[in-house]
Amino acid sequence: MDNRVYYGEYSLKHWIELILKKNVILPEYQRFFVWNEKKVEKLIDTFKQKQFIPPVTIGAFKNDDESQNLILDGQQRLTSILLAYLGLFPDETEFKKTVETFVNDNDDEEEPDEVMDNIFEWKFDLLTSKGRTKQEINSKIIDGNYKRIDLELDNTFFETHFLGFSYLVPSITDQNDQQKYYSTVFRNINIQGETLLPQESRASLYYLDKDLESFFRPTFIKSYAIKGTSSVTTIDFVRYLSMLSQYSVEQTSQRIARSYKPKMEKYYEEYIYDVVADNEGKYGKFSTIFPQRAFEERLTNLRNTASELDISNEFPSIIDLDMYFFGLIYVLVFENNSINIERKEELMAEVRAQINDFKANSSHTRAPSNLGHLRSRVQSSIEIYCRYAN
Repeated sequence: MDNRVYYGEYSLKHWIELILKKNVILPEYQRFFVWNEKKVEKLIDTFKQKQFIPPVTIGAFKNDDESQNLILDGQQRLTSILLAYLGLFPDETEFKKTVETFVNDNDDEEEPDEVMDNIFEWKFDLLTSKGRTKQEINSKIIDGNYKRIDLELDNTFFETHFLGFSYLVPSITDQNDQQKYYSTVFRNINIQGETLLPQESRASLYYLDKDLESFFRPTFIKSYAIKGTSSVTTIDFVRYLSMLSQYSVEQTSQRIARSYKPKMEKYYEEYIYDVVADNEGKYGKFSTIFPQRAFEERLTNLRNTASELDISNEFPSIIDLDMYFFGLIYVLVFENNSINIERKEELMAEVRAQINDFKANSSHTRAPSNLGHLRSRVQSSIEIYCRYAN
């Protein structure tokens, strides 16, 4: 039996009912809601003007005995329709003011995120978990947690305007094969007006094996980032894991990612697939490096050691970030060793000195992603940290 695709359209009212009844859901790897209020208003106006709106894509997923309908493309559109219907918007400015007020008024009594939705990492399931009707959801909204909006829409609007869809039904029933199929579909979709960053797109692959999601993307690692003048880029942990896996096999940085420039995303993808399948290739066999998948304790050691070394959460460049983390991750996660914290001042001084040496090289600072420069940082960082390993 071949994979099948069906096409059709539903009224906005029906889409809202599907969402509220959880008949369509977001896969875990979907990005957070990123549209601003003006884009929501623009979408509604586009409906009013009877202009073309791209259809959404839904995929049938068989999870044990339960069938699920996953939103593969169209999250921003469907969420905007739901918000317009509820008269709510997860506004960051409003949320920040509420958190500050809460902290000032309550001191240490309780954490604000215990009673409020985290608007910075928001998806519509934070609303659908409150109830299945507009009245139920609105009755559980805390003042200041959301911004109230009124787009002057009545029930007739939602009943008489329609949004198309494509519905994918794969012939495969194995969960891993289905997930791999949908991960590929998701990565090939260009979400309307919001191109996915490589890390966001790659996140769909982490769920090929959900038990490994915390390995590919541990929660604490998100606090480390490069802060530029106009943007903040979170550390790409898979980038470090993939290169250090190859280093652990070859014990040299000279062949890391050879022939992959400028296809580094393919290099990271292949690493993820090899880990999930436990293949023995250039990255080494995952079960050999981490017997019985015992990686959690090593990641905890990484988090604690980075804190003990007083490593900053913000870095001015990729050169700094790499020098602090390549060697640290290698010693703690791949070698399952520890760092002599009593010598941390000496260790950190060596790291900073090497960073300054690299930055004194105009070629290195002008093109830090050059594989030759990258391999130099990998080798130097590992050599420094190994000198301080217990």
